[in-house]
Amino acid sequence: MTESELPEADGETQVAEQLDRDDRLKPEFVRAVLDAVEAGDTEGARALVEPLHPADVADLFELTPREDRAGLAHAVADLLDGDVFAEMNDYVREDLIDALTASEVADLASELDTDDAVAIIEDMDEDEQRAVLRALDPDDRAAIEEALSYPEESAGRLMQRELIAVPEHWTVGDAIDYLRGHEELTTDFWEIFVVDPAHRPVGTCQLSWILRTPRGIAMADVMKREQTLIPVDMDQEEVALRFQKYALISAAVVDGGGRLVGMVTVDDIVHIIQEEAGQDALLLSGAGEGDINEPIRESYVARVRWLIANLFTALLASSIIAAFEGTIARMVALATLMPIVAGVGGNAGTQTMAVTVRALATNQLTQSNTMRAIGREMRVAVLNGLTIAVIIGVGVALVFGNVQLGGVIAAAMLTNIVIAGLAGVLVPLTLERFGADPAVASSVFVTMTTDSMGFLAFLGLATAWGLGS
Repeated sequence: MTESELPEADGETQVAEQLDRDDRLKPEFVRAVLDAVEAGDTEGARALVEPLHPADVADLFELTPREDRAGLAHAVADLLDGDVFAEMNDYVREDLIDALTASEVADLASELDTDDAVAIIEDMDEDEQRAVLRALDPDDRAAIEEALSYPEESAGRLMQRELIAVPEHWTVGDAIDYLRGHEELTTDFWEIFVVDPAHRPVGTCQLSWILRTPRGIAMADVMKREQTLIPVDMDQEEVALRFQKYALISAAVVDGGGRLVGMVTVDDIVHIIQEEAGQDALLLSGAGEGDINEPIRESYVARVRWLIANLFTALLASSIIAAFEGTIARMVALATLMPIVAGVGGNAGTQTMAVTVRALATNQLTQSNTMRAIGREMRVAVLNGLTIAVIIGVGVALVFGNVQLGGVIAAAMLTNIVIAGLAGVLVPLTLERFGADPAVASSVFVTMTTDSMGFLAFLGLATAWGLGS
């Protein structure tokens, strides 16, 4: 084989390996692994699982029925390292962790960065946490205990303590010698933090800058002094917003005194963005965490309470209909048209609510632009309302041969869409103002408003105009 052929061959090999990876975790592969476990063929099961990436091994356990996970874990026990547990779904991980001893969990935690170790330990019962922490070596225990002392979903829980920090009086050569001479240093980093004698970060320096700079140049002359510092108690959602806003790869985490205590990296932020976005979408629907691995009882409790709330809001809407029973009896066509007004109004309210909740979550909507946002949504609502009102009004007048009925439903539709737009923006803002999560209860109140006001506007206008009399 000639030298020129080597890259092409390597490329073909990489493509083949990629295609092979893409075929994994298909139903037939999962079935083959479980059949091997069931038949007691531990070596066969291990041979199938061993080539998988840790994230794929975690997915394999998530795809395995709950009652079969213990057998699979026993068969491939030596492949279940910390990287696999760090990638695993929370509920699946909890099931497997419960089956391990404190020393086994401690061994897993010691393999991981602090943030991943904390993710495994933080959801354990207090007694189990203490047992695991006692089994850790003193340095790991101190780091994890400090992380656990910070609020949940804060930068302190999210950060990793393994980082590279050098004093500002060092030269580039000093920094390179330091990196080469200490094997215990972390190997996963993109930039070096430069600190003053009090260990406060004064700048950052990318590895690429160090590699391209002569050894004798001072780090203070190479580093970038402008940096984004993350307070240790900052909520993880706000941390994610800063990474997104300033296009960060990593950022220093500082304590109350401004001292460097850790760093957050973009790989953690990707998980946070995915988690927060999915959580907000599920909360808007009242579906709880919405995890297919969530225990049935927890899913039931999370969902049924909002269904009960919806039941009471539906009863309120039905009471409004009952109040106009006479009008409906005189003109049955009103009964067939009522759901249209309420349904379209509900969709309009949901659209506005989704935009508002997202704007609040991403800090696009603040006190400084609240009135402008309300005005914008009202203008959109009026335009939508006029368009839909004309369409439905003309259609009803032609189908039923009743211009007055067409005018009533057009006026009711315009009214309800405008009210829906107002509710869609005011309900989340009000919940936010009172410290509640606008994604949790907004949909219930907005739906109640659009249904009730839709029926009231349509039937009230029909009664006032004397339809059917």
